Amino acid sequence: MLKDVLPLSFIVGTRFFGLFIVLPVLSLYALELKNANEFLVGLLVGVYALAQMILQIPFGILSDKIGRKKTMLIGLIIFIIGCGICSFAQDIYTMLLGRILQGSGAIGAVATAMISDFIREENRSKAMAIMGSFIGLSFAASMVISPLMSAKWGLSSLFDLSAILSLFCIILLYTIVPKETQITHENTKTPLFHLLKQKNLALMNLTNFMQKMLMSIAFLSIPIILVSHFNYSNDKLWIVYTLSMIAGFIAMGFAGSLGEKRGLAKQILLCGVGFFILSYAIFVLAHSLDIFILAVVIFFIGFNLHEPIMQSCASKFCKVNEKGAALGIFNAFGYGGSFLGGMVGGFFLHLDKLELLACILIILSLLWLIALFFLKNPFDFKNFYLSLDTPINLNDFAQNLGVIDIYKNSKNLVIKFDSKLTNKEELENKLQKIK
Repeated sequence: MLKDVLPLSFIVGTRFFGLFIVLPVLSLYALELKNANEFLVGLLVGVYALAQMILQIPFGILSDKIGRKKTMLIGLIIFIIGCGICSFAQDIYTMLLGRILQGSGAIGAVATAMISDFIREENRSKAMAIMGSFIGLSFAASMVISPLMSAKWGLSSLFDLSAILSLFCIILLYTIVPKETQITHENTKTPLFHLLKQKNLALMNLTNFMQKMLMSIAFLSIPIILVSHFNYSNDKLWIVYTLSMIAGFIAMGFAGSLGEKRGLAKQILLCGVGFFILSYAIFVLAHSLDIFILAVVIFFIGFNLHEPIMQSCASKFCKVNEKGAALGIFNAFGYGGSFLGGMVGGFFLHLDKLELLACILIILSLLWLIALFFLKNPFDFKNFYLSLDTPINLNDFAQNLGVIDIYKNSKNLVIKFDSKLTNKEELENKLQKIK
């Protein structure tokens, strides 16, 4: 499993690193650009996500048609071009153009779908936890590196580093990443609208939207509040982020190990939302530096509880032929949340009404928490693995109550079923009758 997951996880982590590394300081340094103001800086934080939101679905669908590797190559090249433009930008509008191009390399869903192709569903949470760990590592590294590099070499050095790492990812993609898995199925094409209205996918889309919106607002607001309201030094921001990441890694390990092993993915998602609500409640009441930092730590605990299990949960609610499109929609909602968070955060920051914003976010998060109680537990879905030469009519067998999907990969015939409606013994009995 590791040889399939590690290089792809590195690529995904590097892409997130390119996003994360500028966020801790972007709102501070971008105000120094020509024609910049708070609203345009908020747009600068969010416009990357807007491009990602628009292009996640097309990239996901494209990867289902031309293959995952070709699609990822296209995305990485576009991202590198965007990094170059951002590096040389002297005014806010050129920087906005570069950020749009950075976001246009929308390969997050493609990489996740490729990992899902390689890994059995029973091991997928472990694989996603590995990917989540790389994202967490990139997040932690960016929190430490960003303030130090930008203070010494300027904001452009962060974009240069992202471009170099992305070039290395292209090399990995065609030298280390295994050959794509060939999957056959007899499923009919699912209209995009049906994927959007499927209840469990819709709830996961909402979860990704809310989580990324809260993250975007936090990254925009936290450094400015620390520096402007609490007179915290720019070059010491990494200390706050490092404390947050230590707590976050503990939470990530907890979520990754218990989400699949104990079937607690739904409960962990609910718990994460609870931490978000608690953190924003403390933000409203925080009138000292220590209390504010405590709220930051609690926020990142909630964020890291979600990160290693969200992609895995979303992938379990779709059929094999829908994976690229469904995860494209899932990621589009996430980046939509990031974009809206940047816009809304910039607007309220400009009005100096961040306490009002925190109260609004608490109310929205409470509604989100209620909605998640209606999510089906992904742990209910199981897989029955058979040899490739098993005599079975895929379409006829799929009519069995509880069977969700049937497909063949390079190793097995896979029957995916809802354990609340049927079980392995019932499926085996039906197979015996067919034989």
